[in-house]
Amino acid sequence: MLYLSHDIITTGFKFRNLFCIFLIYLLTSCSVNPPQNKENLCALFQEKQDWYTASVQSYQKWGVPVHVQMAIMFQESSFIADAQPPLNWMGVRPSTAFGYAQAKDETWEHYLSHTHTASADRDDFADASDFIGWYCNLSNTKLNLSKYDAEQLYLAYHEGHGGYQRGSYLQKEWLMRTAKKVGVRANNYRYQLSHCQHQF
Repeated sequence: MLYLSHDIITTGFKFRNLFCIFLIYLLTSCSVNPPQNKENLCALFQEKQDWYTASVQSYQKWGVPVHVQMAIMFQESSFIADAQPPLNWMGVRPSTAFGYAQAKDETWEHYLSHTHTASADRDDFADASDFIGWYCNLSNTKLNLSKYDAEQLYLAYHEGHGGYQRGSYLQKEWLMRTAKKVGVRANNYRYQLSHCQHQF
């Protein structure tokens, strides 16, 4: 019968433990945690400065201000990369919305084809920020909505351009209350950012 020395067994256990620790680190480092302070845009961007860079690039491309983008994203996903609508009682999700911007499959495909960005992902912050800028720019073009009016832009974002034109949101008091919250948050974000933007 073969007996292993205590040192060999101990070394084997140590190696296995180190490998497990490394694997856990690798898995957690690949995931993107939401910011710790979602209510303060200065604190948020201090924690995630690459998000500031991405949202500014979206603003430069589409003209939708950073504070408007971020207020819409907060409402849609609370800055959770792989956010999805909750399952209903039948165990089915009510829509295909996914990611930071909660873009649905069809709308995302439309975005990809019109912007020629086939490699974009809905769980990538920069791509989601660009998507929100693109969609709100369309709302400006199609519906003549100001790119600074977070409340109305959110209604068009939620209902779609056709739904907004039909006034579908007028029958949804909960949605109109939510849109007002988005408008208030956008104003708060704008004020906060005006005091710290020079830091980034």
